[in-house]
Amino acid sequence: MSFLTLTGIQKTYGANAVVRDFDLSVERGELVTFLGPSGCGKTTTLRMIAGFETPTEGSILIDGHDVTNLRANRRKIGMVFQAYALFPNMTVAQNIGFGLKVAGRPAAEIKARVGEMLAMIKLPQLAERYPYQLSRGQQQRVSLARALAPSPQILLLDEPLSALDARIRVSLREEIRALQRNLGITTIFVTHDQEEALSMSDRVVVMNEGAIEQVGTPSEIYNAPRSRFVASFVGTLNLLDGTIVDASAGAVDIDGQRATTRRKLNGAKPGDVLALALRPEALRLGAGGDDRNTLAGVIEDVAFLGAVVRVRVRLARAAIIVDTFNRGAGALPARGESVAVNFGADDLIPLQPN
Repeated sequence: MSFLTLTGIQKTYGANAVVRDFDLSVERGELVTFLGPSGCGKTTTLRMIAGFETPTEGSILIDGHDVTNLRANRRKIGMVFQAYALFPNMTVAQNIGFGLKVAGRPAAEIKARVGEMLAMIKLPQLAERYPYQLSRGQQQRVSLARALAPSPQILLLDEPLSALDARIRVSLREEIRALQRNLGITTIFVTHDQEEALSMSDRVVVMNEGAIEQVGTPSEIYNAPRSRFVASFVGTLNLLDGTIVDASAGAVDIDGQRATTRRKLNGAKPGDVLALALRPEALRLGAGGDDRNTLAGVIEDVAFLGAVVRVRVRLARAAIIVDTFNRGAGALPARGESVAVNFGADDLIPLQPN
């Protein structure tokens, strides 16, 4: 049985549906990320799980118990916000122990638990400092420790890294993931950052306009997107129009050139135009062998990005991006040069219409 279950969740404000037809089951100890653009309903869904919002329709179960209309302070949930929300007049130790104090725990128990949390976030030496004396990364660690101190059933994180510098953000997301795994706590993480979602999650829920577009592992979301929205939102992507030539053989026409996909074309008929996706890293410069597709074009632009060289190749109408590793030797491809681009039949992904 799933540990957290959301069934038929709807949230409306007047005629405006913010969340609709939301169904999700989360296993105990799983880290699931809600990924999507601003306004897609991910934070509203998180707030309904927390008890800060009540669904217009549907139910929320935690460990088999219906908590749909239960107050937030009775759900045993820890929450970490983007803005830290630390009490400025309290020390680090007092902030971490606040929830335990409100719950009426003995002073000795609070002190021991705070010490445990400080060690966990590797800040034992900062117990007596105030929030203004900490860096942003340290403040967010304290916010995380405060959420975990009461031993919640579920941890909710609402864009907790978005206000941090890039390097600190990468370091802290690794720490959060390590802590989550060590504690085995069921966790919902909200972000609009695809890299965070792919690197941290057991599963990713891609949301758009209040609804779920796709649920899957990071690999499934990236390598097998089901819709144009998912494909374009997660990672850099080439989107092409392909005309079906032979659906049973997976044969398509792309800008007057023949290509083949091994993926299902779902009842498409000859002459149908289908959206096709190609990841830039799946493409290689040069003609492929008999088992690979090859398209001919002209190099339109070359961008040196350090570890990656990004080449834009113009076909008849469409342009495709090819990402190649910088191997440190040899001249870069030249603009205006005729070139072949090859890719495998498994790399050409047909997309469902949105």
